[in-house]
Amino acid sequence: MSRPRSNYARTRGFTLVEVLAALMLMAIVLPAVMQGVSLSTAAATAARRRSEAAGLAGSKLAEIVSTGQWQGGGLSGDFGDDWRDYRWEATVQPWSEDTTDAGLQQIDLRVSWLFRGRDASVTVSTLAHERGSQ
Repeated sequence: MSRPRSNYARTRGFTLVEVLAALMLMAIVLPAVMQGVSLSTAAATAARRRSEAAGLAGSKLAEIVSTGQWQGGGLSGDFGDDWRDYRWEATVQPWSEDTTDAGLQQIDLRVSWLFRGRDASVTVSTLAHERGSQ
């Protein structure tokens, strides 16, 4: 026995109410999903920039210590055309916890950049022995 044609036609498609309900659900869910994607992209970019800055800071600090530049003045600059967004500045001061009078100096190298209109920075530190001190 075959079904009447009118019943068969009603079961094949969506009703207007079902389509409107699906569209309303998408209108509610889609902005939240897009905001989540936007936040995760910003977090990933911030993490990448921080990682790059930490690597640059470590390299520059190693260069300053190995060449003895930290004993001179003018400890600031940039990283050239390859890393235009980043700037660095180093400060040298006697290590406050030096109880041996060995002349240990603390070198703090700060790498800074702009992220979403705000200053961001990473600081790495090391100790160095001042040449000529006992």
